[in-house]
Amino acid sequence: MLAVSPRFVLDDDAPGVSSPPAAAIDDGALLDAYSNAVIKVVDDVGPAVVKLTVTGRDGRRPGTGSGVIIAPDGLLLTNSHVAGGARAIKVATQDGRELSARLVGDDPDTDLALVRVDDPALLPAARLGDSKALKRGQLVVAIGNPLGFESTVTTGVISALGRSLRAQTGRLIDDVIQTDAALNPGNSGGPLVASTGEVVGINTAVIMGAQGICFAVASNTAQVVLGELIRHGHVRRAYLGVGAQQVAIPRRVALALNLAVESGAMIASVDTGGPAAKAGLRDGDVVLFLDGTPVTGADDVIRLMVSARIGRPLEVTYLRGGKIGYASVTPTERKR
Repeated sequence: MLAVSPRFVLDDDAPGVSSPPAAAIDDGALLDAYSNAVIKVVDDVGPAVVKLTVTGRDGRRPGTGSGVIIAPDGLLLTNSHVAGGARAIKVATQDGRELSARLVGDDPDTDLALVRVDDPALLPAARLGDSKALKRGQLVVAIGNPLGFESTVTTGVISALGRSLRAQTGRLIDDVIQTDAALNPGNSGGPLVASTGEVVGINTAVIMGAQGICFAVASNTAQVVLGELIRHGHVRRAYLGVGAQQVAIPRRVALALNLAVESGAMIASVDTGGPAAKAGLRDGDVVLFLDGTPVTGADDVIRLMVSARIGRPLEVTYLRGGKIGYASVTPTERKR
C-alpha cells in the first residue's frame, strides 16, 4: 500500500483567499476581569472575616487566628487548633469593633471549631458553598490575618481535591482541598472562597518547606461538623472498641478465598466489654469489610465510624485462621 503524505495548504497558497487578521488579545481586559472577580469576592466576604485573640484555660499567652462569620447573630467557624480549649476569646471585626465570644465546641479530628459572639451585634455573614462542585484549576481567594496583618487577601487555584490530611489527634481528615493560595500563620481558620462568593473551605495548614502547598477543610465537612457542634457541643462518632493496624493479605489466601482486597485492618487489641468484644471479635482478626465497604487499614475503620452508626448493627466481615467470619457489632458513642 502506498502511503500518501497529506499536503497542508496555507491560506497564502490559496488563490483569491486572504487571511483574516488575528484577533488582538486585550491583556488589560483579562487582568481587569480577574481583578474584578477577586475584588467582588473580597467586598462580599471580607467583612465577615474576623481576627481571633484566644486565651487558653491554663492562662497561657494569647494566640491569634482568623475566623469567618456564618450567621448574623455571631456564629463563626475557625480551626480547633486556634480556639480549642479557649477560656476567653476576643473577636475583632473589619470595621474596628472588639467583641467578646465563647467556644461552643471544637472537633480536633477535623481541626474545626465553632465560636459564638456574646455581645449583641448584627454582623455580616458569609455563605457556605458546596465543595463537591469545585474543579481543579478553579480560582479561589484566601482571606485572613496572617502574622497579625488584618484582612489580607491572597489568590490561587484549586490544586487538588479529595486529599487526606492527618489531624493533631492522628485521625485522617478526609476531602481536604489543596490550593496554592499563600497561607501563613494567622491565616488559620479563615475562609477559602470561590469566585461565586461562597466559602468552600476553612484554611487549616501549610506544609513548611514546601512552597505553594496549602490545605483547607472542605465546606461540606464543615457543614456536618457545624450541625453536630450546634446540637451536641461536640461531634458524635461511633465506637467499636478495637485497636487496629494495616496488614497485607497473603496472595495465596486472597486467591483461595476469592478476595478482591489486598490488605485489611488487623485487630491488635480489643477493649474489654466494648462492642467488638461482645460480638466475639478477637486479637489477630483481620477486618475486611464493614457493611460491605472494603477496609484496607485502620484509617478506613475510623473513617466509617460516623454518628449515624451509633446504636445500629454493623456487619463485620473478618479473616480468622484462613477462614472468613461474620459478626454483628452495634457501635456505641465514642467517649471524648
